[in-house]
Amino acid sequence: MIYVIMGVSGCGKSALGAFLSEKLGVPLHEGDHFHPQGNIEKMARGEPLTDQDRFPWLLKLHEVIERERGSGCEAFVSCSALKRLYRQILLHGSKALDSSNSPDGEVPPPSPPHVLFLFLHGDYDLIQQRVAARRGHYMKADLLRSQFAVLEPPSDEENVLPLDLSRSISDLATEVQEHIVRLKSSI
Repeated sequence: MIYVIMGVSGCGKSALGAFLSEKLGVPLHEGDHFHPQGNIEKMARGEPLTDQDRFPWLLKLHEVIERERGSGCEAFVSCSALKRLYRQILLHGSKALDSSNSPDGEVPPPSPPHVLFLFLHGDYDLIQQRVAARRGHYMKADLLRSQFAVLEPPSDEENVLPLDLSRSISDLATEVQEHIVRLKSSI
């Protein structure tokens, strides 16, 4: 199973991912490390990324997901995955881009059972405070509004576990672990 920890910048993707990775002994692939340099520079200047900026990054993360899935291993991947199309690219790669541009608009299935989205969601003001307090990250606090503006929360059909980020990392990790146990016992 691949677990994609998603949500807007500053929601705690990296913190939850690191905690779960250490606790469960499952590797974490930090999505920020896969951004092209141009994206990093753009965000550092306070400019929001466009879909065209994000597509190569999402395709790299799709490759990571496919590599880990193909190896039969579990892994965590952190990625904002703000739009449904972005999540489709993570799952289906360039096929999702091709289908989004096709005249019939046929979209691949919402989510295969081997990928679970862990959606960290919460109040703008709380996340804004977290982003403003962060040091050494290229994502500027004033870009948070643009992320909320494009956010398309995942639907149930996308194989998602919503997580309220106002809770502690430890509580969230416990909820995730319990969910994973239930998933594995139902297989």
